[in-house]
Amino acid sequence: MQKSWIISVIAVLFASSLVSAEPFLVPAHSAYTLPDAEAAQFRENQPVTDWKHEKNHIVWYPRFTTTGEVTCMVAMRLPIGMKSKLSLHVGGASREVSYEGKGDKDVLVDFGAFRIAKVGYQALELHSENPVTTDPGDVVSLQLDGPAAGGVQANQKERRNAASVHLSYPQPKDIYVAGFYCEASAQEDPVATYYMACGWHRGYFGMQVNSPTERRIIFSVWDSGNESVSRDKVGAADRVTLIAKGENVFSGDFGNEGTGGHSHLKYLWKTGEVQKFFVTAAVLDATHTIFSGYWFHPDQKKWMLISSWRAPKEGNYLSGLYSFSENFGGHNGHLLRKAHFGNQWIFTSDKKWIEVTQASFSHDGTGKDDRLDRFMGVENGQFFLSQGGFLNDYTKYGTPFNRPARKTPPVLDLPDHARK
Repeated sequence: MQKSWIISVIAVLFASSLVSAEPFLVPAHSAYTLPDAEAAQFRENQPVTDWKHEKNHIVWYPRFTTTGEVTCMVAMRLPIGMKSKLSLHVGGASREVSYEGKGDKDVLVDFGAFRIAKVGYQALELHSENPVTTDPGDVVSLQLDGPAAGGVQANQKERRNAASVHLSYPQPKDIYVAGFYCEASAQEDPVATYYMACGWHRGYFGMQVNSPTERRIIFSVWDSGNESVSRDKVGAADRVTLIAKGENVFSGDFGNEGTGGHSHLKYLWKTGEVQKFFVTAAVLDATHTIFSGYWFHPDQKKWMLISSWRAPKEGNYLSGLYSFSENFGGHNGHLLRKAHFGNQWIFTSDKKWIEVTQASFSHDGTGKDDRLDRFMGVENGQFFLSQGGFLNDYTKYGTPFNRPARKTPPVLDLPDHARK
């Protein structure tokens, strides 16, 4: 009697837990619009608005860890009495549902159950089936329930950037690094991408996609001190100062990620074409070092100076060598970014070349829980970094890789400035 009572209680509690389980919510602010990534208004903890163009749709990318059925509902807002027809597309299946607005009150549009056939990222696409002049409503959230919703993962934050990913290079002991050479070639080129080839403890050097018609070669050096936002707050004793720059190179300030001196050359570098970078450190005294960035101009077939900066409170050579790939604009954070980084060499203070054939993988906080589509590996004899695209699997933080050695150091015919 006592045993059957215990079993009955357990059964009731288990059934109660099933009934009380909350659906998994994915906020609208973490979605994207396709095919035009800038077709809607995304604001933190606010509904997505202005997506009514008939060719655009809202897409979420939840990551399923369990197969089976998932029940999908979308919370919408529409003025009282107005009607709208929407469709949801999941794994090749779709369903249309009409609803009527209730003003500021959310309407749960129930699209029913869909089959999740395999684990991993899955695109859930919300389409408007209305005439282009009809408001489909503002999108509040996606709600998932059912067996396949167990263990589901999705970005909850308004930040829609793909994770930033890095290659960290080991540095031999008991040497002074006077120069660091690295080649980079973009394999994918979405707008708002920065592929950084030569990074060190005081700056970074690489190539960026600013718009469909503008690309840049960027070299920047951080100030001393701890100011992270405004360079106006940095005193003269902590500021890096420009020593020289190349032809057509713009120079100025930067902030909001630390502060410092920025320089760039507008140049339409080509996707798939190898870009060559070399950063140097000339120690002046115990507290000052000049850092310079040189880039090989593919059209002119020669090395050019991007810029040189005198860094105070330094007096050191290069350290903390790394490369990275950054998605600095979240509107198209769903797109794949990928670049090769290869032929890395250290140039020592006693004028010797040391090849670097090992690197380890790391990522920023976004790659920890929000976005797992981040990778490193070796391809065509080079390291690669990629992020975005909502690809499945991932590279574990700290994983080391080795590339094949080339054994032939670069030949650098640097401009006269480098010899002064």
